[in-house]
Amino acid sequence: MSTSPRTARARALLAAALLTLTATSCSGTGDAQEKQHPPRTAPNAPTEAAAPLQTQKLDWKACPPPSRSEDAGTAGRPPGPDWECATLRAPLDYAHADGEKIGIAMIRAKATDQSHRIGSLLFNFGGPGGSGVTTLPAFADDYRTLRTRYDLVSFDPRGVGRSNGVTCLPDKELDAYYAADATPATPAEQNALVDRVKKYAEGCQKRSGKFLPHIGTTNAARDMDLMRQVLGDDKLHYFGVSYGTELGGVYAHLFPKNVGRALMDGVVDPSSDPLQSALAQAAGFQLALGDYMTACTKTSDNCPTEQQINSLLERLEKKPVPGGGGRDLTQSLATSGIAQSLYSKEFWDYLTEGVEDAENGDGKILLMLGDSMNGRGQDGAYSSLQASLNAITCADFSQRYTAADIERRAAEFRKASPVFGDFMAWSLLQCTGWPVKGEWQTPDVSAKGSAPILVVGNTGDPATPYEGAHKMAQELGKGVGVEMTYRGEGHGAYDSGNACVKSAVDAYLLEGTVPAPGKVCS
Repeated sequence: MSTSPRTARARALLAAALLTLTATSCSGTGDAQEKQHPPRTAPNAPTEAAAPLQTQKLDWKACPPPSRSEDAGTAGRPPGPDWECATLRAPLDYAHADGEKIGIAMIRAKATDQSHRIGSLLFNFGGPGGSGVTTLPAFADDYRTLRTRYDLVSFDPRGVGRSNGVTCLPDKELDAYYAADATPATPAEQNALVDRVKKYAEGCQKRSGKFLPHIGTTNAARDMDLMRQVLGDDKLHYFGVSYGTELGGVYAHLFPKNVGRALMDGVVDPSSDPLQSALAQAAGFQLALGDYMTACTKTSDNCPTEQQINSLLERLEKKPVPGGGGRDLTQSLATSGIAQSLYSKEFWDYLTEGVEDAENGDGKILLMLGDSMNGRGQDGAYSSLQASLNAITCADFSQRYTAADIERRAAEFRKASPVFGDFMAWSLLQCTGWPVKGEWQTPDVSAKGSAPILVVGNTGDPATPYEGAHKMAQELGKGVGVEMTYRGEGHGAYDSGNACVKSAVDAYLLEGTVPAPGKVCS
């Protein structure tokens, strides 16, 4: 489990994987530094140097099947006849825009009511590391209303999926990497974890080193403005989820005059450094776990307690249980699986069954949940999800934590979450020894002069805690960030099925009707 929020696509993969698992079972068989905004080296109009690319014509064609780097475990089917795919040419290095170019994979479905078309609505579903090319078609039914007046458009950000997706280790080595002890209790275990993180970073440099300096959020925002121009839109209309809200905030900071109607859903706190974010996320997952337990006891007599879950994790550290396919469910994989199940109420029943089964020596369900978190398909292939997440996070943030830093704050993490605290604390080693320096300590998302941006926070969100929405609205600036609250569960709000949220967002994106600040949906 990383300190960065996960993508919606991981949840879609999980649903598909668990459907397969369920069918089989039924047949019997992821020290704090002071916040500051260092001066940026990026110009305020960073695509100007790439003028010839602004007039490129996209060659839209029928979409190919998702690649393994985009979508671990995909069935290998293209998204369908409504969808078209193309590749945007962008500079590898915007400081040398006339130099080497890279391809940014894009996908779209045209608006169904062309006579009332507004333009393109660009989606980013988060991660960082999630493939928009596979995610958008998977969630297309949720956006049918928006598609009446928008071309629905998404992309694989640079370093993700088909856009030169980062790779770090072979699949078999990744199996061992994610299964290994992630909560060291002795100096020897700490050294082993540090060595594994170092080997992982070396693998990323070996396999993807050419791209690592150029795949951070600032360059992804520049790519988005290039997309806007190539798509023929005067303004960027945007739908950002999870990390996609951070990307949207950085875009608004760089290009405030180019912002059209923009939504942020499942909102990242831009004022937090990685340690603060990890601590808040530990508390967020603990809150979601408590909400799950409360709800479970109202409908079932078989609900696990927090003590049961902690006892299970302690036992798995000493003695893993079979998870199927010749693999074992370890403590690390089980913790990832439990966290993954908290992304949506739809998965709570799997958590109940998964914990019970693991206590009885069957780790299949929790292993499947953990694999979804890590981007592993049932065929053993990993997508670029976690490698890209690591690479983008480490290209963005300059903090590099040591084992001593984490030990000093370990008690604070355990207080925030007895279940997830240690796991979240030690995940802060992910950028230690990374071959590329990070750009900032926290991202600057101030966007003076931007059109209003709708920011929706979910009170029960485990991955991007509710407080982040308020912080984002503040950081965007007065008259820009418009905060709205959804009192619910799961990661994000628009896809929750809540009619109030959907109605307010649709009215904003389709008609330009900005909700009153502070609007609440339950």
